Parts: sequence; C-alpha cells; structure tokens
Amino acid sequence: MNYQAKLATPIGVLGIRCDDSALIGIDWLPAAEKPQRASTALAQKICDQLLAYFANPDAKFSVPLKPNGTAHQQKVWQAMCNIPRGKTRSYGEVASELKSAAQAVGQACGANPIPIIIPCHRIVGKSSLGGFIHQASGNALDIKRWLLAHEGATPSPLMGEGWGEGESVQPPLPQPLIKLLATRLGGKAAKSLVISRKGRGERR
Repeated sequence: MNYQAKLATPIGVLGIRCDDSALIGIDWLPAAEKPQRASTALAQKICDQLLAYFANPDAKFSVPLKPNGTAHQQKVWQAMCNIPRGKTRSYGEVASELKSAAQAVGQACGANPIPIIIPCHRIVGKSSLGGFIHQASGNALDIKRWLLAHEGATPSPLMGEGWGEGESVQPPLPQPLIKLLATRLGGKAAKSLVISRKGRGERR
C-alpha cells in the first residue's frame, strides 16, 4: 500500500492515503512500522490536524475528504459526522434515522475508510461498545475506548454500559506526543495545549 505519510500517534502508527485533492484513507499499521514524513502538502496538513486533535479533542478537521463507498455507506458516514464530540449514538438510533437496519449501519461503520475524522467510534451498541475497524474485541476496542474517553464521551441514552461516566476526564497526553507537538507547533503552543487539557480535567 502506498502511503503519503505514516504518523505516530497515541493509538498507533496511522497510514495516511490521499490523492492530489483529498484524504481517501487512514489505516492502522503494524506496531513496528516506522513513521514516514509527509510527502505532500496535503498529507502534512492531515498529519498536523490529527496531531492537533490528539492534543485537544475540540480541534476541528477541515481537510477535504473523498471516502469511497455505496450510497448507503455515504449516508451512514454523514450521520457519523453529525454526532458532536462527547456524544454517542447507537447503531439502532442511526438505523432508525436512515430507515435502515442496525446490522447495515454496523457494516457501514466497519467499512469506513477514514476513521477518527469520520468518527465511526461514536456509534456504539445498545448495551456495549459494539465493534471497531472490523473487530469486536481486543486492541480495536481499546482504541475505541481511548477515543471516546479522549472526547469526554457519555453513553447513548439507549446504552447500558457504564463507560464514559467521567465526562470531564481525559486520558493523559503521552510524552512522545508532547515532544512531537513541540517540534511541529513550537514549545509554547504545545505547552498551552497541555494546560488546556488540564483545565478540562486531565488526570496526571
């Protein structure tokens, strides 16, 4: 697979795929994969916006997207983008809105080619986290939990699990990411992001 960047993040190395005009895919790469500098200006912008998100979940994504999928998948992906940061919806809720089926919504979530930016992690099961990136257990769900905790997510009204109750608590910002942000954004900017997260309730 040809990647325009390989970005080290708190949740693994991400492979960034984009064409001349838009982001077309984000893939999780093996843990041993070495980061790769962005080869285009667009890839660099994508990396910078992802790093900003990992430092502050309120950061906004503005890069152009070009996800390839069926008409139904496109509707589900748009519904994901309409879920605010810190909120979740169940597969059944989205299915009801789109006049579809929960299973079909789950399949569209698994087929999402641009996770994180198209936030499929915000769609959960009625009484569980559901799946993530074609997996229903293991490391994939750990990543989903991390993303939801990072965003201060609270459960969907239809959910029975008790995850996400500490809405103001965020996971610690890893030191390697702080150093990377300091390199990319400047020491003062990175420090201000860490202080901002502390103000939002980060535990040290």
